[in-house]
Amino acid sequence: MNLGTYLTRSARYWPDETALVCGERTWSYRQLERGANQLAAALIGRGLRPGDAVASFAWNRGELVEIEFALYKAGLMRAPVNARLGRGEITHILRYAPVRVLVFDAAHREDTLAAIAAAGTDCLPVPLDDIPSDAVPTDDVPGTGPAGVSYADLLAEVEVEAEGTGHPVAVEVDEDEPCVLNFTSGSTGALKAAVQTFGNRLANMRKQLMSDESRPRPGTRYLACGPITHATGMGLLAGVFGGSTTHVLPAWSPEAFLETVEKERVTATFLVPAMLTMVLAHPAAAERDLSSLTSLRIGGAPIAPQRLREAVALFGPIVAQGYGLGETTSVVAGLTGQDIARAVTEDPELLQSCGRAAYDTEIRVVDEAGRELGPREVGEVIVRGPDCVREYWQEPELSAETFKDGWVHTGDLAWMREDGYLFLVDRKKDMIISGGFNIYCTEVEAVLYEHPAVREACVVGVPDERWGEAVKAVVVAHEGRAITPDELIEFCAERLDRYKKPRSVEFVSQLPHNRNGKLDRKAVREPYWADTARRVN
Repeated sequence: MNLGTYLTRSARYWPDETALVCGERTWSYRQLERGANQLAAALIGRGLRPGDAVASFAWNRGELVEIEFALYKAGLMRAPVNARLGRGEITHILRYAPVRVLVFDAAHREDTLAAIAAAGTDCLPVPLDDIPSDAVPTDDVPGTGPAGVSYADLLAEVEVEAEGTGHPVAVEVDEDEPCVLNFTSGSTGALKAAVQTFGNRLANMRKQLMSDESRPRPGTRYLACGPITHATGMGLLAGVFGGSTTHVLPAWSPEAFLETVEKERVTATFLVPAMLTMVLAHPAAAERDLSSLTSLRIGGAPIAPQRLREAVALFGPIVAQGYGLGETTSVVAGLTGQDIARAVTEDPELLQSCGRAAYDTEIRVVDEAGRELGPREVGEVIVRGPDCVREYWQEPELSAETFKDGWVHTGDLAWMREDGYLFLVDRKKDMIISGGFNIYCTEVEAVLYEHPAVREACVVGVPDERWGEAVKAVVVAHEGRAITPDELIEFCAERLDRYKKPRSVEFVSQLPHNRNGKLDRKAVREPYWADTARRVN
């Protein structure tokens, strides 16, 4: 099999249609095919073979899409690196994975070259930008790594017909061969890589094409707002298959989002909850013409029901929600736009759900012994399907803990309604145990978000001599909205079992988020446990 053949076919079907837009530059399908073929051939010409990896370390830009499809064509592994990672983490990746080439932008030049030197590998540095001649080593000098070559010069090493479709590169690979090393942080903070195979990626593409709401077609204009190397870019393969246009936002801001949707008549997009919160709080959001949007998908982290109501009020009944992990390649459950619209008007409990199993995914909720639980019983979510990962890269013990008998053990706690809707309640490690009672952070947060003064909230367990842990709410208030801790505590007490209400509230100007835009609960919780002898989790 070869996933790059889908770009080749689309370049034949729609050669002059726009495939990709980033900033002032556009790529037609013909041009994207030509560039991907050039890069694939150049990498093969430099001796790379299936099993070798190419990493990218850059902020959003169109070349990252070109690189993805070149690697599909060449049958090589892709190791997308989060642009917010530090030098030590890049060094770890270079030592940990078989990275032969590292493509980077000017903003990451120093960290890239230092990491290559520290890792002591023969990784080839490839700068994307026109930067000074000393930007990359030109000789194999000890301590500086191997000779580098610019991205433009690497492409120029291979001549490709102007049409771009005359001799497409298509190295055959087995569907079980590794395609993407998806790096995520573990409970210890160390980076690990879920191994997504070519078969996993193909299954994910098929899943997206089977959805009436999210299926890309000619005329679809998808706006990629977050890092296209991660969740935001998971639909690129399906988008190319369907003949759609992808607009890559170089840098996120709510202003840039609103302006691009209006100007480019964007039809579909994906936001993490933190992005959605910023858009909803933007004073000009209601004044923008967002009528071109037909699909707005929310994912990457839990979202409060109140935020979904506000999103429907702004965008209309086009808001959908998905739940997935790097270990499942992408979405395994989802609430459709129809589900959420119905929940807003007649089934409010459904707003707390992350949806039902998507396409060919199977989902179960099980107890500690692995026995499937009945409706509304809380247990761990396990999933399986053709897009689910089977191992972490070079982590046999961790793999054995997470991937058992074909099932991915997610570490998420949830219950399932009688009609198959899944309701996440917390991560196992985030659950608060106070006086012997289990308290789920997301349940308390959902109530906090109902208060009109609350912009963002994070609930954590803090030390308590009597109860072991006590519920604490750390809150960002909307500008100009006055609220006291006691008022918020009482607001929660009226809507929750009283033992679940926050015992204390702290107001802050902002909450920490991790590199993927998710609320960093660990960073919020850590200061409260720093000086205690007994630590929870």
